[in-house]
This record gives sequence, C-alpha cells and structure tokens, in this order.
Amino acid sequence: MVSFPKPGAEQFLRTFSIRDFAVSPDENQLVFSTNLSGKYNLWAMNLPSTFPTQLTFNNQSCHGLLYDKQGRFILAGFDDDGNENTQFYGLPLHGGTLKPIINEEGTRNTGMILSEDGRKLYYTSSKGNPSFLNTYKYDLETGAEELILEGKTTPTLSIGLSPNEETLLYVMGYSNTHSLLYAKRGNENTLLTPSTDCQHTVSDACFATNDLIYFLTDYDADFTYLASYNLETNEFTKVKDIENESFTTLKYDQHKQHLYIVSEKGVEDTVYMYDLGSDEWVKIQTPCSTIDKLVVTKSGNLYMLGGTATKPDNIYRFTNNEWTSLTQYTVPGVDHSELVEPDVISYASFDGLEIESLFFKANKENDNGEIIFWPHGGPQAAERKFFRASFQFFLNNGYSIFAPNFRGSTGYGLAFMKMVDGDWGYGPRLDNVAGLDWLIDNGYAEKGNILLMGGSYGGYMALLLHGRHADYFKAVVDIFGPSDLFSFVNSVPEDWKPMMDQWVGNPERDKEKFIEYSPITYLETMTKPMLVIQGANDPRVVKEESDQIVQALKDKGREVEYMLLEDEGHGFSKKENEIAVYQKILSFFSQFVESKVKA
Repeated sequence: MVSFPKPGAEQFLRTFSIRDFAVSPDENQLVFSTNLSGKYNLWAMNLPSTFPTQLTFNNQSCHGLLYDKQGRFILAGFDDDGNENTQFYGLPLHGGTLKPIINEEGTRNTGMILSEDGRKLYYTSSKGNPSFLNTYKYDLETGAEELILEGKTTPTLSIGLSPNEETLLYVMGYSNTHSLLYAKRGNENTLLTPSTDCQHTVSDACFATNDLIYFLTDYDADFTYLASYNLETNEFTKVKDIENESFTTLKYDQHKQHLYIVSEKGVEDTVYMYDLGSDEWVKIQTPCSTIDKLVVTKSGNLYMLGGTATKPDNIYRFTNNEWTSLTQYTVPGVDHSELVEPDVISYASFDGLEIESLFFKANKENDNGEIIFWPHGGPQAAERKFFRASFQFFLNNGYSIFAPNFRGSTGYGLAFMKMVDGDWGYGPRLDNVAGLDWLIDNGYAEKGNILLMGGSYGGYMALLLHGRHADYFKAVVDIFGPSDLFSFVNSVPEDWKPMMDQWVGNPERDKEKFIEYSPITYLETMTKPMLVIQGANDPRVVKEESDQIVQALKDKGREVEYMLLEDEGHGFSKKENEIAVYQKILSFFSQFVESKVKA
C-alpha cells in the first residue's frame, strides 16, 4: 500500500476564508470576498455552477458589498492595505476595471444603502465631519450629491431606508453599550425606544412597510429582543425575547412576510424564523455554530455565511427546509478527524462572577503538554465556536489553548458587557488570572510554565498580565495591542474618540486609573521573553503603541523581538503575512518547549 506523510502544520494556515458575500437579484450569481489567490479579491459563481471565477485583482479586503437593484453591476468598498479608509467602486458582473464611485483620499466610508429604484446611493462618511460623521445621498446617474444627515454630538450611522425613501433610520453611537435608534422623516427625528433615560443598545433594524419598523434592542432589559415601532401611531412594542439570548441580526422576507433572526448565546448562534402573519416562531437548525451574515432574496430564499470551530466559513442556501453548501472551504489536505473541537467550561472569578471559556485540548498523539492562554480582542467581543486556522495550527503542533470570555464579552447580556467600560485593567485582568488559576488547580498547567498570546485588546491584556503577573508565564506574544492608555485614546480614529470617555476613561479625570491600567507602567516586571507583532497601517492601534513598548523594553535590556508588517493594518489581509506571523510565533514558542524537555 502507498503510505503518505502526516500533513504539515503549515497546511492549517493555508485555509482560505470568506469575509462577505452578496446574491444577485435574480439569484443567478453570487459574489464573495475571499483570499483564494492568497490576497483578498472578489470572486463570483454563476449559479447553479459552483466553480468560482475571479472578478478583481486589486488584492484588497472588501468592506461593503451589494448588487445593483436590477442586477446590472456590483458595488463594493475597498481600503488600502488595512488602513480602513474604505472607498466605493462599481464593478461589471463579469469583473474587470473598478470604477470609482465614492473616492476621496483620507476619508472613511461605510453603510452603503441603495434606493428601491437603484438610482441613489446612501452612505455614511467621515468626509467633512471626521468626529461625528455625515450621511450623503449620491445620484448614480447624474453624480449629484446631497448632505442629508449631519452628525453633531456623537458618531451617527445610517442603517436603513424605507421603500418610499421618505424615512432614514440612523443610530447615534455613544459607546458599544449605548446607542439610540432614530427615524428621520423630513425634518422630524423620532426616537424609536421609549426614552433615553437608561443606557441601551440597538443592533439591527429593517422596514416591513413604510411605517412599520422592526429592530433589535435591549431597552429596559439585559438581553437584546425583537421590538417594533409604528411611525403612523408612534407605538413601540416589545415583540419577542428568549431568556439569556441576545438577538444580533435581523432580515425581512417581504415575499413570505417572515423575519429571520440570528440569536447569540455565549459561544454559539441560533437562527429563528418569525411568521408575522401567523405569529409562529420557529428555530431553524443550521450546519453552523456561528453565523456572520444572512441574506434574504426577493424569492424568499435564505443565504448564510457561517462556520464551526473545525470548519471554515462557507456560504449556504436554505430552500425546502434544507441547507446546501455553495462553497466547500475546508482545511486543505487535512482530515476532519485531526481538527479539535473545544470544550466549554465555566469557572468562578475573584468576585464569584461566572466566566465561560473555550478549552481546546491538543490530541493525545500531538500533545506536548504546553498551554497557550488566549485573552480575546474587543474587549466587547468574545471567543466563540468559529474557525481559527491559527488555533488548529497550534493544536496540531501540540499546544492546547485556553480562551476565556472575561467580563466585557458579548453574548452574556448588557450588564456583563458594560463591566469593562472604564475598567480595562482591573476586573477583566482578574478574570483572566482566575482562568490561569483554574488551569493550575485542575492540573492542566504549572505556574510559571504557561505561554501567553493575544491580539488587539487581547494584546493589551497580554502586556498587562505580563507586567502584573509575570510569575504565571514563560513567554509572551503581543499582536497589535495598546501599550499606553494615554497615547491610545488620542490616536484612535477620529470617530472613535467621542466614545473613549465611557469606553476607556478620561485621561485627566481618570489619570491614576490610566497609569494603573497601562501596561507600560510595569516595565520593571516585564521580565519574560517577548515577541511583538504590528501592522504599520493599523488605524485602531497605531504603530507607535508597539514601537514605544518595544523600545522601552530594549532600553532595559529585555529579550524582545519585533515583527512589523509594512502592508497590513489591524489584522492579516494577506495570506503570506498570516503564515509568516504564525510560523514566527511557533518558532518563538518552540524555544521554550525544547528547554522544558531538556530540563
């Protein structure tokens, strides 16, 4: 018999990804943003064929994707090597030259909405108002543009348009845990929740008619529910909630008069269908643990982008109560049995708060006894049962991974999420310390022998844990994490700055807290070997955040390596960079595995 070698670990990093998709009005074509060529471009499938063809060759991530209402062309947003200054372009259905539609250097554009006649494009932009944002109406035929909504006190984002174009829905975002939904009709602006007395959020909205709006909110509640507002009667109604679940995505099927809702509970998602005619509420079984996007077509078909901890995101179509996978992304050359599903465990933190965590345990034949402790980014996000090629890569190399959803994480209610507001460095830090103690107390790790790695807020937490609890770790990796809260709050994008006061704090009012919570305060106790990764074009955590911590540690003679990616922003948009980063981290970590074996 012919025998084959075991798949190389790099194959796990060769897994391709899908970040967004859209379906043509006639459902004869599907377009999606994928790194199938190694860099993100738009690809299309002319259904029912599922063979993809490449439409763009600009090698940039797509931020916003939709079809013209008549299916004549595609609209897409692209930034430049991760700088997040998205501009909008038109593209023929068969691909070819990108035509600039909204293109002004140095501006950030988002939230494309097309009018029903397909003639007018509504979008939100930093143009002329970088702190609070404006909404514009652009005529695709004449090129005429009109300012229709000006943000004045806080970042303001348009999210919906009535079929007759008379009403614009917009969200005023004060923080990740405080947002208000308004309907603008003429000169009248109507708040769609009963009052502004209590902080709450609105996460999605849609029009069922020109007057009836369905939306998702946690007004006067801990978990997000389905609500409605009738502009004709000015009536707010709480329609449906599910205990301990937060609704996150809402889509309306006008053909069948159904609402489709994605609900988040901890580390997994669920899809529900709500029949407005019969008031029937149905749970739809899906092949996915987490869901990134839903699309409902005029025919009533449902399309979904989602995946699991062991299967990359794919695009699925739901017809006749069955899901069909339109894409077949897997880990190339790796049998599914070699991939690791996480255990879901809970532990009590320092104050008794229950913390849920994902624990990925390396298969016995690979297990090298090492634990990577992974605080997630956000911080108002969560580690969930979605696919991370990097996790499976480390697991195949023998490393187990422990990823806690500390206070501030999403999926556990508004009160839990608000616990990180103004408290970046105390409660969440001690939740992570409690997770480290859980690993030690249960025999999975020894104090001083744990590997620490995190990205974004997780990179900040890795730095802070290193500085304040170095005795738990033997090596630390920081991937674009803030190092100094004073400089961080002043260097974020302009439309983030109005939210910093609640989210992080005020550097003058909270000066002592900023000192206490900033990793750079603890240089003296950062004694373990470090690797720092940074994207040069990162607009969220700018390059200087990594520069300053690396230089300060080098000045003290500490062992620190610095990997700067000149063509990346806040993440990895190019496969060769992603592979290089995780190969570098593996090489860095492997030094300490070898020293452990020798000992």
